[in-house]
Amino acid sequence: MLWSSLLLAWRELRANLLRSLLTTLGIIVGVAAVVIIVTLGQGVSLRITDDIASMGRNMLFVAPFKPQRSGPAAPQTPFRLDDAEAIARDVRGVLATAPTVQRQMRASNGQNHWNATVTGTTPEFLDIREWALAAGRAFNTAELRSGRPVCILGVTPRRELFGPLPAVGAKIRLQTTTCEVIGELAAKGQNAAGQDQDDVILMPIQAAQRRLLGSDDVHMILVSAVTAEQVPIVQESIRTLLRERRRVRAEDEDNFTIQNLESIMSLVQSTTGLLTAGLSAIAAISLLVGGIGIMNIMLVSVTERTREIGIRLAIGALEREVLAQFLIEALLLSCFGGLIGALLGLGIAAVATAQFDVPFVLSPSVVLVAFGFSAAVGVVFGIMPARRAARMDPIEALRHE
Repeated sequence: MLWSSLLLAWRELRANLLRSLLTTLGIIVGVAAVVIIVTLGQGVSLRITDDIASMGRNMLFVAPFKPQRSGPAAPQTPFRLDDAEAIARDVRGVLATAPTVQRQMRASNGQNHWNATVTGTTPEFLDIREWALAAGRAFNTAELRSGRPVCILGVTPRRELFGPLPAVGAKIRLQTTTCEVIGELAAKGQNAAGQDQDDVILMPIQAAQRRLLGSDDVHMILVSAVTAEQVPIVQESIRTLLRERRRVRAEDEDNFTIQNLESIMSLVQSTTGLLTAGLSAIAAISLLVGGIGIMNIMLVSVTERTREIGIRLAIGALEREVLAQFLIEALLLSCFGGLIGALLGLGIAAVATAQFDVPFVLSPSVVLVAFGFSAAVGVVFGIMPARRAARMDPIEALRHE
């Protein structure tokens, strides 16, 4: 019975092919929209996660201030170099620390000029950030302690200041300070906030403090834990140590901030997940519109085929057989719409991800859920027309003109 009902339903849909296609448009659009939104959302989430991970693994950011939600900003107590040394010495599970200072300033090489972010730090910065050198070398301990003005160029200032010419061994000027270029950084690309990570110039922190900033303040301390499992323990140990060193009373809040990449990634993933779910729910409304269209066209079909239904019932067809035929027709309509919508959505998503430079994440579960939901819509909205056909009085149906 099932096979014959399928053949009858397929024959009826083929006889009205254009009408069947127009009926499924709502399902096609709904499924395609859901697949596109979810695929793009997963691709964006993966892209942001990869960008955050590119900053370094098992890393903590320690800043000497607490973000203010409202009201005037609280006075800040800057870090000193011995704070970073204390973290490296007294906190178990710490692999490396890198105190940093930053300032945006003008770099010059002859007639070429570029405003770059100058970062004063220690050699451990490259290890924590997992940043390789494309040429030259990193500054050594002697250069760090003496405050010798040497620097390592990121890809962007190296390109803007030197073009195709070699940079290692040359000298640039940072405001009034002459700095010897001893290395070039490998490309990192943009971070999760869309900022160019390669627009940076590294130099020993003592040189940056004395020659560029004129103070011994430390703007931030980067800390790397030995393993990912130790990150929360290290974070809490650093918090305890800094509260003690900065003489924070037990009843007062921290006057510093410690962030780890895992918490940032979790926040990004939850935010993109909620946004994707909300947009998908809005897109799924068109599936309901498509279901109403299927119900409407099936009611029309029942009316058009009243005499056929009457004949089938008169020669012995059971109500459940008529019910099954019209229910299968509605199911085929919604399934074909779901299949076309899923394929169309994947195609558009592939083009969109390539256009926006985000990974294309093929999620079979999303396609299956969207397809299954479209099939369920067909069944739910096909029940009423199918029941109307199955409950017809054969005599009245045969009298229908």
